[in-house]
Amino acid sequence: MNQGWNFEHTYAELPEIFYRRQNPADASAPRMVIFNRELAEILGLNADALQDAVGIFSGALLPGGANPIAQAYAGYQFGHFAMLGDGRAVLLGEHITPDGRKFDIQLKGSGRTPYSRGGDGSAALLPMLREYIISEAMFHLAIPTTRSLAVALTGKDVIREKILPGAVLTRVASSHIRVGTFNYIAAFGNKNNADLIRLADYSIRRHFPWLDDVELGHENKYLLFLKEIARLQAALIAKWQAVGFIHGVMNTDNVAISGETIDYGPCAFMDIYDPDTVFSSIDTHGRYAHKNQPAIGAWNLAKLAESLLPLFDDNRDRAIELANNELNLYWQHYNDQWLAGMRAKLGIVTEEPEDAGLIAELLDLMHRHKLDYTNTFRSKFAAPELRYWREKWLSIVKSADIDMMKQHNPAVIPRNHRVEEALAAAEQGDLAVMDNLLAALRNPYEDSAESAKYSIVPEAEISQKYCTFCGT
Repeated sequence: MNQGWNFEHTYAELPEIFYRRQNPADASAPRMVIFNRELAEILGLNADALQDAVGIFSGALLPGGANPIAQAYAGYQFGHFAMLGDGRAVLLGEHITPDGRKFDIQLKGSGRTPYSRGGDGSAALLPMLREYIISEAMFHLAIPTTRSLAVALTGKDVIREKILPGAVLTRVASSHIRVGTFNYIAAFGNKNNADLIRLADYSIRRHFPWLDDVELGHENKYLLFLKEIARLQAALIAKWQAVGFIHGVMNTDNVAISGETIDYGPCAFMDIYDPDTVFSSIDTHGRYAHKNQPAIGAWNLAKLAESLLPLFDDNRDRAIELANNELNLYWQHYNDQWLAGMRAKLGIVTEEPEDAGLIAELLDLMHRHKLDYTNTFRSKFAAPELRYWREKWLSIVKSADIDMMKQHNPAVIPRNHRVEEALAAAEQGDLAVMDNLLAALRNPYEDSAESAKYSIVPEAEISQKYCTFCGT
C-alpha cells in the first residue's frame, strides 16, 4: 500500500561539510507506541498504511525515497561555543505535501552518527513521549513548533542512571536549520565564505524566497534575512512569555531560523507566576529563566549576526553597524508583540499608554501573592488578592472583550504534574492517561467537564520543586 512519502533532498545537495550520510541503527524488536494520525493526514500521508509501520518509525526500515543524513552544526551552550551536530538523529529527507509545502522528517534517537561525541546515539522512551506531549500542546496553543509524528520502541535498552527502554521519535519541522548551523559554517567553512553564502542562499530559498527578488544594489538581502529571523524570534518568544512557557535550554543550536520552537528538553510551563522560574536541572544560575528569555533571544541573534558579518559589508566596522541596526529592531518587535499579546489576554481592544503599567502591576501582584499564572487570566482575575487591581482594570477597559480573552487565555496547558502522571503510566505500559491528556490539550481554549481536571493547580510544594532534565 502506498504510504504517501514524497521526498526531496535539497539539503543533501549542499557540500558535505554540512552533513554526513548516515543510516539509522537497526531496531531489534520495534513496537509502535503512539502515532499521530492527524499530523499524517495534514502531511498528505496515508495514515492507514502508516498506522502499523513500526519499522519506519523505529529506524529499522527506510521509507521509499529516503536518503538519510546527519546534519552538522555548532552552538553556544550556556554562552560557550561547542562543535555539535546530529549526535542521535538522522534526517530522512524533505517531504513535499500534496499542496506543495515542505517538511523535514527526522528520526530522533536512531543511533550513533559521526557527531555523537562519545554518546550512544539513543534516546529513552519517556523523554520522547514528553517531547510528543509538549510539542502537540504548543501546536494547539497556536505557538510555532516542530511536531511529532510517532514514537516507537526499538527493543534496545538505553543506559542512563538506570536501564531504560530505547525509543525513536519522528519529528516534523519546517527545517532543522539552526542559528548553530551558521555558527558552525562561520567557524569551519572555507575562508572565502563560499560555504556561508551557500547556506544563507539555501536558507533564503527555503524560508524567505521573496528575498531573492531583492536587488542587491539597493538592499542587502542578507541583512533582510537577519531582520526576518529576528522578527520571527521576537514573535515566538513573546508567545512563550504570554503563555508561561519556559524552554529551558536556549542555546543557539536549539534556535530554528524558521521561528519554530525546537528541541523540547528541560522545558515546562509555569504554575505559580515567578519570573525567576527555572525548571532545568543544569541551569544553576538562571540563564534561561522565564524573565531572561527575551534577552537571550537577542543574544542568540547577535551570535547569528556575528556569523553573517562577512555578507553584510566588506568593511567589518560597517558590517557591525548594519547588523546592530537590525538587531535593535528585535526589541521593538518583541515589545510590540508581547504588549499586543498581553492586551489580548486582558481583553483590551484599544491601545493606551497606561496599558503597560496596568500589566506590570498585575504581574507584580501575581508574583507577590504566588498566584497561578494560567488560571488567574482564565478566571478574569477573580482572586481576592487582585480585588483592587481588578476594579482598576474594569474602569480602564470599561467592557473587556470576553471572547477575545477566552481565545488568548488557555484553560488547559500541559501541567507538569499531569505530564509526569502520563509518563509514569506510560512507563508501566498504560497509554490511556497520556491519550486523555492529549485529548484535553487539543482544545486548550475550551471549558468542558472532561478537561476541568487538567486546570487544577497542583500543591504549591509540588509546583515549586518541579525539575526537568536534558533527557531529549
